[in-house]
Amino acid sequence: MIALIAAFAWAWLLALHGRFWSAGPVLAPALPATTPPVAAVVPARDEAEGIAASIGSLLAQDYAGPFRVILVDDGSTDGTATIAAALPGAERLTIVPGTPRPAGWAGKLWAVQQGVAAAGDAALILLTDADIVHDPRHVATLVAQAERTGVDLVSEMVALNCESPAERALVPAFVYFFQLLYPFARVNDPLSATAAAAGGTMLVRARALARIGGIETIAGALIDDCALAAKIKTGGRIWLGHSALARSVRPYPQARDIWAMVARSAYVQLRHSPLLLAGTTLGLGLLFLAPPAYALFAAGLPRLAGLFAWLAMAASFLPTLRRFRRSPLWAPALPAIAAFYMAATIGSAWNHHRGRGVVWKNRAYGEGRA
Repeated sequence: MIALIAAFAWAWLLALHGRFWSAGPVLAPALPATTPPVAAVVPARDEAEGIAASIGSLLAQDYAGPFRVILVDDGSTDGTATIAAALPGAERLTIVPGTPRPAGWAGKLWAVQQGVAAAGDAALILLTDADIVHDPRHVATLVAQAERTGVDLVSEMVALNCESPAERALVPAFVYFFQLLYPFARVNDPLSATAAAAGGTMLVRARALARIGGIETIAGALIDDCALAAKIKTGGRIWLGHSALARSVRPYPQARDIWAMVARSAYVQLRHSPLLLAGTTLGLGLLFLAPPAYALFAAGLPRLAGLFAWLAMAASFLPTLRRFRRSPLWAPALPAIAAFYMAATIGSAWNHHRGRGVVWKNRAYGEGRA
């Protein structure tokens, strides 16, 4: 019975779940017909290792309209701001020294708030991270997409670092599971309630931010990108795709680094609910662990159903593997990779209920803290 349920579930997911498995949409380089003022806001805390590449790529943007970069130095102790200030093109750069975080604010969002306040009369604000490197055509392409579609938020899943053995094994699945949770076709459908964004690239209209009440309406959110997308989609339209013009250079050299990245937000996504955790664990077990177990150890119809479900999940993983230029031989290993993410999610809950939380950039992450 369990094997048949898993098989039917995979048939439904492949046919009716917003084409979550597809590798698109992807923005092709384009030039906008108009060039409104754009401000890029970059919150940075101890990013000395990669800040030159990130800010340098923004300062080198080939955008015909007014464009400036605002770096909010969020209490860095490693010379992040000094490195950025010495870059070529720094006349387009404004460095905002971060002020102490008020109660109720997540650290990153307080930095973003200060950057948005410094954006002046910019019609479009690019919210991006300090570990993202941008192709010179990126800002122009984002503006062209906003102009063409008329949406209030254009967001992209940037290309993630995939060099170390741990990254090659685990990072493609991170994107796959994000798409499973937030099918891009549904995110982009104004009639669907599904809302999501990817924090590495979010081009938002200033008037849309004003409409929702500004960044302060999500002040304490730890999954800030999806929280912002949900606010903006209430009364507006959003677009989410994959980027061919931006990439993350933040490394995750060991599996424990990816574990920490998942654990930082997994239980937050489940609203710190043991009931949701139990349901999610059972659901993932049904979808990803039961099929290979039945395919390998059962007989008759349960074995055939398990084999079908295993093949279906492997096939759904192939477009993501191609995007990351990984061998299709990784596809049958998806159940083992899913088990890693399930364990990290349970670990996230365990840390929360023990009061330990997760530390990132020398800050403790927990409810209302970041």
